[in-house]
Amino acid sequence: MKYFVRVGTREVVVDIDGERVAVDGEPYVASLLLVPGTPIRVLTVDGRTAALPIESLGRGHWTIARHGERIELEVVDERTRHIRQLTGGGAAAAGPTLLRAPMPGLVVQIAVEAGAVVSAGQGVVVLEAMKMENELTAAAAGRVRAVLVVPGQAVEKGQPLIEFERPAGGDT
Repeated sequence: MKYFVRVGTREVVVDIDGERVAVDGEPYVASLLLVPGTPIRVLTVDGRTAALPIESLGRGHWTIARHGERIELEVVDERTRHIRQLTGGGAAAAGPTLLRAPMPGLVVQIAVEAGAVVSAGQGVVVLEAMKMENELTAAAAGRVRAVLVVPGQAVEKGQPLIEFERPAGGDT
């Protein structure tokens, strides 16, 4: 089965056939196992293993935490991609989007304010969880519409932190 994985503006093609995986044509032996009762998946690639918190955001959108960085990606199978191309669907929507807390924690720092222009991957909030500080980043370029939390505020998993506006034509 072939998948198209978009991380920011970069897209990679992942072809999976059992434990044989090709990423942009490069072959690997890989597996991804769920640790029951947790959001942790154990990824093994060519004998190297990493434990990754992976959370579904719905409809092919996922978030992965790695070294304190939150990475959002979209995964689309070959059939869905083909249908989107035929119908013109799947284009990134302009308009508001939310950055949500990936876990419960305490807001330590807010690096932006309403009206600020941000680039994809720019740090916008620092959230402390389990005695670790996690910098949350903007998934795409845009403008901050509203900051919905304050430093020192406790937040729950999934709680909106920042609302972004994405420009229709790609201009910020």
